[in-house]
Amino acid sequence: MSKYHFLVEVQPQYLPDQSTPDDALYVFAYTITITNTGDVTAQLISRTWNVNDANGFTEKVRGLGVVGQQPLLKPGQSFEYTSGTRLRTATGTMHGSFFCVAEDGEKFDADIPMFVLDAVSEPGVGGSRTLH
Repeated sequence: MSKYHFLVEVQPQYLPDQSTPDDALYVFAYTITITNTGDVTAQLISRTWNVNDANGFTEKVRGLGVVGQQPLLKPGQSFEYTSGTRLRTATGTMHGSFFCVAEDGEKFDADIPMFVLDAVSEPGVGGSRTLH
């Protein structure tokens, strides 16, 4: 395993009670678990997301930390948070990266592999997936 590595796992969920399909508004939550699988303590500094709907619209989102925090993770430690996004279509995808700095000053990116947001599937059936 790499000296500098964060494993990112994603659990998306459609929120029908907050969505209004008649107005082309679909709301999704996603729970992210970040685990430091490297050998060096490192801190998540910022995030970059690409949010894509089924019509080809892409929104790029950048910001410091996640949910107002910049977690410092020792090797083997995890940090979990839940956030959300809105789409104009019933399906879409998200992917991105976390910019991190290790305790020894080394900078690296932790990839957030593409995952699917899907309001069409029945809840709990195919609507959730974990990617590495």
